[in-house]
Amino acid sequence: MSAPDGSPVGAERSIGQLFASATTEMSALVHDEIALAKAQLKRDVKRGATSGGAFTVAGAVLVFSLPMLNFALAYGIRTWSDWNLAVCFLLSFAANVLVALVLALIGVVFAKKAKKGKGPQKVAASMKESAGVLQNAKPHPRPAALEDGLPDAKAIEAVARSSS
Repeated sequence: MSAPDGSPVGAERSIGQLFASATTEMSALVHDEIALAKAQLKRDVKRGATSGGAFTVAGAVLVFSLPMLNFALAYGIRTWSDWNLAVCFLLSFAANVLVALVLALIGVVFAKKAKKGKGPQKVAASMKESAGVLQNAKPHPRPAALEDGLPDAKAIEAVARSSS
């Protein structure tokens, strides 16, 4: 069995190696959480951009199509019916407003989805939780030392098992 850094687990690992391994794993954890935050933020930005695009298209449809569509539709209605030309223009305008409202509704739906996405907040809370756990962590009790100042084999094996 070996540690993530490739060194053997057991009596051969020193405290320095254990600390280096823990530091490497914490660094990898922080990098992974940052990558997760970036991915979730990218998704939320994409939803927001879709919402903004839908609102922009709704405005463009309303502004640029009104003159052309109003004239064409009004004269078309006048041709098919014998209504007054003013009523035909009002019906044409109402049809354009209806199209703009549908596009604005699509924009609202995507805006709500983007607003609900709380990816970065979840990652920040997770990182605070990890930091809180690490601050409250207590070191393992030191093994009993022999007369020559070296720990005995059973104590080393217990520390190695608890850290793996």
